[in-house]
Amino acid sequence: MSESSQSSLSLSNTHVVVLLVDDQAMIGEVVRRMCASHPDIEYHFCSDPMKAVEMATKLEPTVILQDLVMPGIDGLDLVLQYRQNEATKLVPLIVLSSKEEPATKAEAFARGANDYMVKLPDQLEILARLRYHSRGYRALLERNEAFRQLKNELDQAGDYVQSLLPPTISAPDLHIRGSFIPSAQLGGDFFGWRELSDGNLAVFLIDVCGHGVGPALLSVSVSNALHAGGFAESELLQPAKVMTRLNNAFPMTEHRGMYFTGWYAVLHRPTLRLTWAGAGHPPAIVTRLNGAYVELESLGTPIGIVPDFEYEQSTTTLEKGDRLYIYSDGIAEIPKPDGTVWSYSEFLSFVQTDALKVADPIARLLEYTRGLQGAEQYTDDVSIIELKLA
Repeated sequence: MSESSQSSLSLSNTHVVVLLVDDQAMIGEVVRRMCASHPDIEYHFCSDPMKAVEMATKLEPTVILQDLVMPGIDGLDLVLQYRQNEATKLVPLIVLSSKEEPATKAEAFARGANDYMVKLPDQLEILARLRYHSRGYRALLERNEAFRQLKNELDQAGDYVQSLLPPTISAPDLHIRGSFIPSAQLGGDFFGWRELSDGNLAVFLIDVCGHGVGPALLSVSVSNALHAGGFAESELLQPAKVMTRLNNAFPMTEHRGMYFTGWYAVLHRPTLRLTWAGAGHPPAIVTRLNGAYVELESLGTPIGIVPDFEYEQSTTTLEKGDRLYIYSDGIAEIPKPDGTVWSYSEFLSFVQTDALKVADPIARLLEYTRGLQGAEQYTDDVSIIELKLA
């Protein structure tokens, strides 16, 4: 049944819409009389098995009763047709047949039947089974609709989070861009950058533990704190102070046990002086035109774990032509189909010997790791920032 058809079912959960498919009018009449005195059961009969799927599609029954031995078609093949038809693939199907062989019953179940009765059963039994399967089917439709609505809301929330990510900056002195690939509709990664006074540029990336609504909300809250006035600009110029304040503001004991890693830096564009502080995050990578490779270590603990932790900051001077890469561990620790994990040392080796030698290292890294894991979707959120100095 299609989503539109599912949502159109406005009758109560106790209402049974039954379709009997049987070439014998006598059987049809007997079942009709069984149902006639029960107002919760709406009975329909199809004597032509060749029209059964079409009639079921139009009728939208909550349960189908069907014989196996009918002219012009194998009843087992008809069972398969229901399951291959979008409108009837989930509708409960009860085989009502004179055949009692275990092999026939097994084949009916293999092709998609939900139940099997040898005709004709007692009225009490057949009505009980009709109600049971119909009630389960309606509950299934309600669950599917709830999941559909939840998925739609999560997709909208995911789109909203994506819309909060910063646009690419292309300036004469630098180019900065980012790539975010959540492992679910909502992820716990977030990154950003913002212009500060006197030619300073702040860049950050955070990675909240876990996936889903909770981590996504926490990551957006942290981003809002960094962007929407949670800090004075004098504080934003000092990465250690930023990390210390975040640690005090987001203790895991007050956020359902969630913590996050992070890397925050300030680049003074006139002098190319870079000051940074890390919180349990993978080291950033600086590559130079001469092929040199530098890791900028993250020395602090993850945010939210150790109360009153005092973070420290480090400083280095970049050079024209340098490229700075900040990333989450979702791209550095890849589970492989054989059960092993692509280690961090293997990640660094690939970055040095392969990814950084092509025009678009981010695209190359994504291409390689997806091939490595044998899947398009990552098991953890993936975030990468690339800052290139002209």
